[in-house]
Amino acid sequence: MNDVPNARPARPYRRALPWLVAGLLLATIGLPSVAALGTMPVAPAVGVARPLALTENLSVNLTDRPSFDPAALSVPSNSSVSIHLVNVGNYSHTFTLSAKSGAVIPPTLSPSELYSYFRANGSLANVSLAPGGQGWANLTLNASTGLDSFEFVSVVPYQFQAGMAGLLNVTSSGPGLLLSENATNSLSFDPNVLSSTPTHYPINLDVLVTNEGSFPHTFTVAPQSNVTLTPGNFTAYFQQHAPLVNVNVPAVGGGTVWANFTVAKPGIYEYICEISGHFQSGMFGFLYVGVSPPAPPAAPSTAVVESWVLAGSAVLLAVGGVLVLVATYTGRLPHRTGGHHGHP
Repeated sequence: MNDVPNARPARPYRRALPWLVAGLLLATIGLPSVAALGTMPVAPAVGVARPLALTENLSVNLTDRPSFDPAALSVPSNSSVSIHLVNVGNYSHTFTLSAKSGAVIPPTLSPSELYSYFRANGSLANVSLAPGGQGWANLTLNASTGLDSFEFVSVVPYQFQAGMAGLLNVTSSGPGLLLSENATNSLSFDPNVLSSTPTHYPINLDVLVTNEGSFPHTFTVAPQSNVTLTPGNFTAYFQQHAPLVNVNVPAVGGGTVWANFTVAKPGIYEYICEISGHFQSGMFGFLYVGVSPPAPPAAPSTAVVESWVLAGSAVLLAVGGVLVLVATYTGRLPHRTGGHHGHP
C-alpha cells in the first residue's frame, strides 16, 4: 500500500469557518430588523378641546311691585341653568322666558297681544306661582347661545305692562372648552399641539396640566397669536407682554394644576415651560384656536413593514440559520485524502 507523502493534517473547522461567518452575519442583519418593528415611531396626537358643561343655580324673587328681583341674570353658555323662583308677594305671578334671543318685547302690548307673542315665538320656561309659592325654571344653554339675551316677563294681565320684566344674558366666555396637557421628565409637553374650535369669542379655555414625572414645570401661554418664542427672547417678551396664563405644575408625579384663561380671537398661541433649560430642551407647544392644526405625520405603513422588512428579515434569519447548520455539519466531516491508491 502506498502512503501519501507529507500529507497535511486534516483541519475540519477551517472548512466550516466561512459558512459560520456568513450565517452569523446574515442573522446579525436580520434580527435587529425584526426587533425594530416594535420600536417604530407613532405619529403624535393632537389634544382636542371638548365642551365643559356647568350647572348654574340662581334665585329670583317675584314681588308685588310688580317686579323680578334681580331683574338681570348672567349665565355662561353651554350650561345647565336652574333658577329657583320664590313668590314673595300676595298675588300670583309667572316667570315666562322668551325663546327668541335678542328681542325686546314692546311694553305697549296688551295682555292678549302678549299671549299671542309667546304663542308665536315660544318660551324656554313658563312657571306660574301662587302667592308664597316656590318653583324651578330649568333650561339648557348650548355653546351657540353665547352673547345672546332672553327676556323674561310675567304674563299675568298688566304685570308686564307695569314693568315686571327682566333679561337673562348669556356670556360668551362661559365655561368654555376643556383641554388636557401632560408635562414629562423628558422635558416635553405631551401632546405638544392643542386645538379648540369655539363658536364665539372671547372664549374661556380650561387646561388641566398633569405632571407625569417629578421635575417642576410651568405652563405659560403667550398673549399674542402667531408669535414664535425662542430660548433667547422669551424672558424679555414676557416682561413686556403678560402671559395669558402662567401656572406652576406641582413637582410630583400625578400632580395637577388648572390653567384657566381667556382667548379673545382666533390664532396660534405658543406655550412653553419657563424653568431654566426646559424650553431650550424642547419643552414648548402650540395652541390652535379657531385654526386647523397641521396634520400629524403619517404612521408607518403596515403593508411596507410586512412585505419588505418582516419578510426580508425572516429570510435572512432563515438563511443564516441554515448556513450555521451547514458549517456545523461540514466541520465534522473527515477531510478527503488525495493521491493514488495502490494495488496489492
